[in-house]
Amino acid sequence: MHRFHDQRIDTGIAQFNSGEYFACHDSFEDYWNDLVCPERTFFQGVIQSSVALFHFEGGNLGGAMRMYRSAVAYLSPWQPRFDGFNVEGLLEGLSRCFQELDQPHSGYPDHIQFDPALAPRLSRDQPLSPETS
Repeated sequence: MHRFHDQRIDTGIAQFNSGEYFACHDSFEDYWNDLVCPERTFFQGVIQSSVALFHFEGGNLGGAMRMYRSAVAYLSPWQPRFDGFNVEGLLEGLSRCFQELDQPHSGYPDHIQFDPALAPRLSRDQPLSPETS
């Protein structure tokens, strides 16, 4: 059983994985606003991941990098897994997606574009039912 369960989480995961990054941000932020616990920072990292991808896709490379680095900082303490989420896999996927943009450049790297084929996935184990746990 997951400790954190809410339809907004399931919706946000589906939105993230279908490339609806702004909608994902909204779903997770709505849930995050209700939390008053230390685990809140994990969800903040997911929100910032979706915002980073939204900015990258839209060509706001500076905003994308700021949000990417912030997301990594928020998510890293929760690896390898948190409440069924594959945090390590998400961080690896983000690193792959942002690898070229995260390199030093002599000028503004406007030649770099978001590659949907490199977009990370947000995955979470299915909770065990009470009968199987």
